Amino acid sequence: MKRTRLLNSELCYEISRLGHTASITLCDAGLPIPSGVKRIDLAIEDGYPSFLRTLDAILSELKVEEIVIASEMHDRNQLLFEQMMKLFEAHLMAPKITEVSHVEFKQRTEDSEAVVRTGECTPYANVILKSGVVF
Repeated sequence: MKRTRLLNSELCYEISRLGHTASITLCDAGLPIPSGVKRIDLAIEDGYPSFLRTLDAILSELKVEEIVIASEMHDRNQLLFEQMMKLFEAHLMAPKITEVSHVEFKQRTEDSEAVVRTGECTPYANVILKSGVVF
C-alpha cells in the first residue's frame, strides 16, 4: 500500500506521467471540462471534497512551478486565493502566478493532461498546475 497521503489511483497515475511544464487542472464542481481531456471526478456532494483539501493532497505528490488562475478570482474569491497560496508556502513552493480571463482559463484547460473535479461550490475555485522538476 502507498505510504504517501494521496491514495486516488487515477490521480496518482496522472501525476506520475507529468513531465516538466505539463499541466493538470483542479476545478470546482461547475467548470466545464473539455471533451478529450481526461476527467478525474472526485465530487461527491456540495463541498466534498473541498478544493483546498484536494490541492493539499496533490501538492504532497506534485512539484508545481507555475499556476494559472482566472483574474476574476481576486474579486469573487480572494479568501480562497490567499488560502491556496498558504498551501503552496506550506509545501515549500513559490510558483509563478499567471492570471488570465476566465474565458481564456477555460480554453487553457484543453491543454491539461487531466482535469480533477472537486465538490467545491464557490466561484472561481479553479487552478491550472504546471509541473516543475525536483532537481
